[in-house]
Amino acid sequence: MSLVVVPVRYPLSKHSRRTLERAIEIARSRDAALTVLHVNLYQNGKKVTRVDLKNAVEKAFGRIERARYVVRTGFLVEESILDEVAAEGADVVVIGSKQASRLRRIFQRFTDNPDIEQYLRRHLDCEVITVESARA
Repeated sequence: MSLVVVPVRYPLSKHSRRTLERAIEIARSRDAALTVLHVNLYQNGKKVTRVDLKNAVEKAFGRIERARYVVRTGFLVEESILDEVAAEGADVVVIGSKQASRLRRIFQRFTDNPDIEQYLRRHLDCEVITVESARA
């Protein structure tokens, strides 16, 4: 079975809702499982639980079939996302355009021409779908 991973903020921002909405559509259209991921940053000291995340998502979208809720803790959101994608063998990652910009900045440390989709496809064998910011 295919797997779609979608990193989101908690509480769900307008942009996270839009990204999650698109990930749900993709998971349903591909008959895939969905992993909703939130990263607790060590330096923030805030602890979001899986139950918090699940309740927020279900309040916004209702119960989602074949959804799994994951909360990781790390220093860098982007590194934690890559770890989750690799660990789960995700087929698709749906990220917001803001997250894509952060990932590009990280990749710029390693290369002059960062292409996130190409990097993930080459190293993690997955498709990356970027969702544009919600319009006000």
